[in-house]
Order: sequence, then structure tokens, then C-alpha cells
Amino acid sequence: MNKNPLTPDIYYKRTRPQTPDVRGEYFRDQTKIIHSLPFRRLKHKTQVFFAPDNDHICTRIEHVLHVATIAAAICRGLNQSGNWNLDQDLAYAIGLGHDIGHAPFGHEGEKALAACIAPTPFLHEVNSFRVVELLANYGEGLNLTYAVKDGILCHCGEDFATNQLRPSSTPNELEKINHRRCFPTTYEGCIVRVADKIAYLGRDIEDAVKAALITREDIPQIVQDEIGTSNGEIINTLTLDLIEHSKDKDYIGFSPEKTDIISELKKFNYERIYHNAQMRQRKATIDKCIENLFDYFRTIFEKYGFDYGAYEQEGKQTATSFANYMVSMEKVYHQDPAQRDSIITDYIAGMTDSYALSVMEDVILPNSIKFFS
Repeated sequence: MNKNPLTPDIYYKRTRPQTPDVRGEYFRDQTKIIHSLPFRRLKHKTQVFFAPDNDHICTRIEHVLHVATIAAAICRGLNQSGNWNLDQDLAYAIGLGHDIGHAPFGHEGEKALAACIAPTPFLHEVNSFRVVELLANYGEGLNLTYAVKDGILCHCGEDFATNQLRPSSTPNELEKINHRRCFPTTYEGCIVRVADKIAYLGRDIEDAVKAALITREDIPQIVQDEIGTSNGEIINTLTLDLIEHSKDKDYIGFSPEKTDIISELKKFNYERIYHNAQMRQRKATIDKCIENLFDYFRTIFEKYGFDYGAYEQEGKQTATSFANYMVSMEKVYHQDPAQRDSIITDYIAGMTDSYALSVMEDVILPNSIKFFS
């Protein structure tokens, strides 16, 4: 029976000791994530189409729920084969938390924020680890288990060429990872990495159809015939294929036939959806918005530093809110001026799409003139 390579005491380890209770370690982590403020904000963060005015367009919170349920279903299916012993609670917890540190405006917002702090990298999975380990609960973090944090940090599923995922045989040093070359130390983490692909490929097609960027007839014929044209069909086909192909292996992967078709679907999505002319237009807007916000916060920080009361002189709610944020996070930043860019990055990355747009409006528009009788 396939087993994870490390001992349970490593996977269960938390930054601060915590007495076990009836929920079990990984189900407890699920509740920690769900009740956190960063998780709640995912309902107003972009998956692909930013700040949608349609309630049925996928948001980041819906995406993480898709990933969590798909990952748990894969674990269930592999366990039923008799060759695997996977923990559904672990996979579900990783799925819930994998994008908890995502910037507003999806991957375009992530790239725009990275450009503001270059050459320092900004990767959403690294920031998700930073959120659960340090930033959540006003600097307390969520105190999750090592296995869940490891899966969050190593979840990035953009590498479609890798079709034989096995867990790392040595523990990852989580605090030192700032790249996408790491692999999870659990099979459940590997499963979330694949579930991430399954979750967004089909759903992005459905949203693109609603946005009239494509029609279902535009989808390559081989994809229509072998995988499907709806989100439900694509999820079902790929999940079952993954279970069937992996059930008697020591790795997680799709069948070679489905791998080739997934590559076709990915190519289609990039050409017709993500790089669509309308999407490129929006990218320019996002880039400018994030750049302007970063410049604004950097400017007022240079003027006032940690003199929190002085920010009211700006006459803008945005400046006051930024000062209040720093007050609430003194446990993290310690009034250290060298943390300036980290403070601004954390603050912007935590914004929802709608809040970032409202802040941008507050920054751009002139202060109201006060009239006295």
C-alpha cells in the first residue's frame, strides 16, 4: 500500500504545540482556515474575470472549494482501489488553503505586484504560506500542521509536463522556499497539485462562454469528444482517469492519452481566454492600478513612517486604513522601516478586487472641499 515517506510526527507538527482534540489534526486545520479573515475575503477575489458583476462567475473562494472537493474525491477513489491509504481530511485542508494568499485580480494581479517589488519574487503560494504561518489572526498565524502548510506552499499546478507526481522523500524547509521547484512531501499534496488543474480548466471555459469570449463549438474537437465541453464533464472525466491510471502505481498522474488532450485544452484556454484581446486590455488596467497603489502607499509611508496619527493629514480614508493596518500588525512589523515594501505588499495582496478598486478611486480623486457657513 502506498504510504507517505515521512513519519506522522513530522506531518502533524505545528509551530506552537497544541493539544489534540476529537476533530483530528487535519479536520481541525480545515476549520482554522474556514474561520480566518483571509479565507473569507476570497469570495471577492478574482479567479480569471476580475470584479465580475455576475454572481455565477467563478471567484477564488469557489475555486478553492472545487480543488478541495476534487482532491478529496480522488483520495476516496484511490483508497477504494485497495492500494492506497490517503487522508481525505488532509487533501481537503490543503485545497481550502492553497490560494489563501492570492493577490486581487488573479494571476495578473500577482504579476503586477511582483513587478512592484522586483527583483524580489512574489508568488501566490509562497504568500499563502506567509498568510497562514504569520499574517493571519493579526500576526498570530493559524498554527497549521506541517503537512497542510507544505501542501499549500508546493501546490502550484502550472507545470503540465509533469505527469508522474511523487512526494519529496526529504522534508521541505518551508521558510526557505521562494520558488516553484519544490514538490509536496505527501501524496495528498501531489493530488491537490493535480486537482488545481482539473478545477480551473473546465470552469474557465464555462465563464468564458458566459463572457462571450468563446463558444462551446470553438473547443477543439478532440477535447469535446474525449473530455467534454462543460465544467462537470471535464471534472468527472479527468478525475476518473486520474484514479484509474494511478490506482496501481506509486505516483499520481493522468493516462498518456488524457495528458495529451489536457495539453490541447490548456493551449486553447491560453490562446482564446487568458490572452484574449479583452483580457489583455484589462491586464493593462490591473497593472496600472496595482502600480499606482504601491506608489501611493510607499509615498505616504516615506512621509509618516510609523507615526500612525499623522496619516489623517492626507484627508483620505485609504491613508487612515493603511495606518490602522500597521497598528494591528505591529507584532509582525515591529515598526521596522526596512519592512516598508513587505508591509505594502502584504496590505495590497490582502485586498479584494472591489476593495482595491475603491481604494484606487479614493487615491485618484481629489479630497472634497469643506465649506463653512
